[in-house]
Amino acid sequence: MHELSIASSLVEGVLAFVDRHRVSKVLAVRLAVGELTCVETEQLRFCYTAVTRETAIATATLEIDQVEALVRCSHCAYEGSPKYWDDALSGTAVPTLQCPECGRAAEPTQGHECLIKGIRYVP
Repeated sequence: MHELSIASSLVEGVLAFVDRHRVSKVLAVRLAVGELTCVETEQLRFCYTAVTRETAIATATLEIDQVEALVRCSHCAYEGSPKYWDDALSGTAVPTLQCPECGRAAEPTQGHECLIKGIRYVP
């Protein structure tokens, strides 16, 4: 479960920010999580809650902005949403790096990020 390691890294980063800037209270942490990361947002929320217990950010809410996947194909010049695999065992369509136009490999241009977008806090 990579959600636990993501939540742990996130909390370390926010706590470092709190110490560095002498923040009295963190109200919310906003993340950008790309569709291509395959991060389960509910699992990430669960892990975030678990690793923030008894920390300075225990009461801070986690806000997650989903970033849609976009690809670019160097073979046919397609730019847009990727092809989705509908036969996935998860029950939901899974984005691939296959061009929906020509079927060849495409490069991700968006949707592979997992980063802190902002921290709302009281100085």
